[in-house]
Amino acid sequence: MLAQELRALLGKLRRRLREQGGEGDLTPSQVSVLLRLESDGPATAAAIARAEGMRQQSIGPIVAALEGAGLVSGAPDPHDGRQTLLALTDLFRKRVHDGRVAKQDWLTRTIAARLSVREQEQLASAVGLLKRLVED
Repeated sequence: MLAQELRALLGKLRRRLREQGGEGDLTPSQVSVLLRLESDGPATAAAIARAEGMRQQSIGPIVAALEGAGLVSGAPDPHDGRQTLLALTDLFRKRVHDGRVAKQDWLTRTIAARLSVREQEQLASAVGLLKRLVED
């Protein structure tokens, strides 16, 4: 029961943070592609599709939407000019930074406003326990 409550609570917290960070206008697939490029660096659409377990036909509209939003750009692959390497733009990097700042600010303000000093100490202890759950 505790595990179920914790999972549900963390899901709700993720949704609230996503709302604060302005990610609501991106689809889960678009977010997945952006995170892949952020972690792995520039890649072709085909490589991203393989890494994400998508069909190659499915990645085209996702990439087109991200390019249209100015979040990714394409350039010829220096090793194979027939291919296009997709990379994150400065606009994306600014948006991610601003989103992370907004999330952090919201969470800091919410903790301070809704929890007493004692409750904040309890929350800090609980965070320590949660860290132990995810450590390898």
